[in-house]
Amino acid sequence: MNAFVSLGLSPSLSRAVEELGYDLPTPIQAAAIPAALAGRDLLGSAATGSGKTAAFVIPVLQRIESRPRPALRRTQALILVPTRELAMQVGETMRQLGQFFAEPVKLSVLYGGVSINPQMMALRGGAEVVIATPGRLLDVVAQNALKLSDVGCLVLDEADRLLDGGFADELSRVLALLPARRQNLLFSATFPDTVQALTDRLLRDPVRVEIAQEPVGEGQIEEHAVEVDPARRTPLLRHMIEQGDWTRVLVFVATRYACDHVADKLRKGGLAAAAFHGDASQGARTRMLADFKAGRLQVLVATDLGARGIDIAHLPVVVNYDLPRSAVDYVHRIGRTARAGATGLAVSFIGAAAEAHFRLIEKRQGRRVPRERIAGYEPTETAPPEAATGGIKGRRPSKKDKLRAAATSHPEQA
Repeated sequence: MNAFVSLGLSPSLSRAVEELGYDLPTPIQAAAIPAALAGRDLLGSAATGSGKTAAFVIPVLQRIESRPRPALRRTQALILVPTRELAMQVGETMRQLGQFFAEPVKLSVLYGGVSINPQMMALRGGAEVVIATPGRLLDVVAQNALKLSDVGCLVLDEADRLLDGGFADELSRVLALLPARRQNLLFSATFPDTVQALTDRLLRDPVRVEIAQEPVGEGQIEEHAVEVDPARRTPLLRHMIEQGDWTRVLVFVATRYACDHVADKLRKGGLAAAAFHGDASQGARTRMLADFKAGRLQVLVATDLGARGIDIAHLPVVVNYDLPRSAVDYVHRIGRTARAGATGLAVSFIGAAAEAHFRLIEKRQGRRVPRERIAGYEPTETAPPEAATGGIKGRRPSKKDKLRAAATSHPEQA
């Protein structure tokens, strides 16, 4: 008997998980699914690749299946996500798990970067489940193409990224459109003050499910910290790609401008590279991912937010061109390689001004990564005095962080 059956799944969902090869529930699934099926509010913490999506998709689908389904489908469940790619990923998981329902679930996936008209046309006749980024959802509601007054279940997936991506005001506006009585399922990899404030306001006596982050770098991920002056990072990156014969590389940068700039420099150096960020159209982003997975694109340059929701099964190399703002983000970045028991390489570029920051990341991880220098790219700069203490996001809130916190502290309107 499939172990998922013991979680209380309906026959059609049990058949779907068996068909999809879900043999054993992951820890987040085993803990979250029964609580969500029982109607409890839920606060879940788990890393990328933990099976989190199915942990909320299965209860949402069973909720839909167990209730009357009139011809005009009213929206019963709303799933909010920070990126287009994650919206599409959740939508595909929902279609796969609902494939054996007697009546297909009426599903709508809404995100920006494409024309709004086809999405509004698809909402004719209603939608039982809506998966959306906050901005596009509000646009559709403003066009009177969707009403949220019947939503009985709200899912916030990757709540930390929803708030960190500048969606705090939009999220507050969405919450004001929802009925006060509903089930809330909130998932977040990290819990900064903004997420904690939202959790305290949103959830009622929640079940808390925390799945510890697996340690990284022990045999599977080979970590390198390369000292280099900031101005020499792009030539060094090109050199390492060529010398290491890296066939696929995911490069993390801090800004959209850096995405374009680094990708352009790599292309001029003869490498097949692309900038993956929110300014690109959805069609362009889809083509980039397809080309990257197929090996037609060698280097994908992305920000943390742009890369959220990207799942690449066999990614041999990750490069931190710019260091992440937190130790948790560092774990998420390098954890994109060495999936499913494979080995991987994670390289971080360390300038003199970033050394103290990287030491804090190492301290949070409880290990040190030996510094390396590449011949011909040895650094010459020294750290300015103000960089001596380093800094990791979370120690002292910035002005933007304070504004986000204020946005999430407004009382929810019923």
